[in-house]
Amino acid sequence: MRKTFRDKNNFEYWDERWASLEADEPMKNIHSYPLKYANLVVQNKDQKILEAGCGIGRILRYYHNNGYKITGVDFIENAINKLKKIDPTLDVQKGNILDLEFENKYFDVVLAFGLYHNFHSEKLHKSISETFRVLKRGGKLCASFRADNIQELIIDWIRKDKNSRHKEFHKLNLTKKEFTKIFEDHGFEIKNVFNVQNMPFLYKFKFFRSKKHKKFDENKARQEGYKLSFIGQLIQDFLIKFFPESFCNIYLLIAVKK
Repeated sequence: MRKTFRDKNNFEYWDERWASLEADEPMKNIHSYPLKYANLVVQNKDQKILEAGCGIGRILRYYHNNGYKITGVDFIENAINKLKKIDPTLDVQKGNILDLEFENKYFDVVLAFGLYHNFHSEKLHKSISETFRVLKRGGKLCASFRADNIQELIIDWIRKDKNSRHKEFHKLNLTKKEFTKIFEDHGFEIKNVFNVQNMPFLYKFKFFRSKKHKKFDENKARQEGYKLSFIGQLIQDFLIKFFPESFCNIYLLIAVKK
């Protein structure tokens, strides 16, 4: 378990980040995280789906546009406003995973990408308990968490995130064992855990990006996936094949509420 810190608190960081971007277009790369994994648990259009921490909407808009019953929740108001403005038919609302305004056993599926690592200690336990509460028995959770491994240490070094009691908590990194245990302790049955690459650390360097991604455009990368050049992808594939635990940057689990 490893914590990283920044000068801005969690709310300030996400408020500033989503304010700097346009609302997402629906994600279109079904072979890339997170859509690739969401499709493993979203099985039919009768399911009630919650995307907790929907951000600026790439997953929410994908499923909504394809006729699924999906609700998006995020605690950053400017993200919600952008989504409502771009598509007033979206079921999206301001809310917090620590205290969801839904009935017990309401959803068939919960999607939570890049959400839980924003918490630690009691807040982390509370967020998972709330997830468990709103899921129906037999409902499925698809969730990611920042890995505690070599790649994440490299990325934090590049960003120069330093541990300091004088700074604000930013994120929590867990080992795969720690990640699965905390969800098992809250009553989930773990079905699968994947070593996943969201943004490869090589993508941080312009040289290793694909031709169309040389000029960094986060909205484009979020829609298409963080695409590397041939050489970059070759190196990345080698690292993931032979050192999957060390060079993924997130762990993703699929779990069922017992």
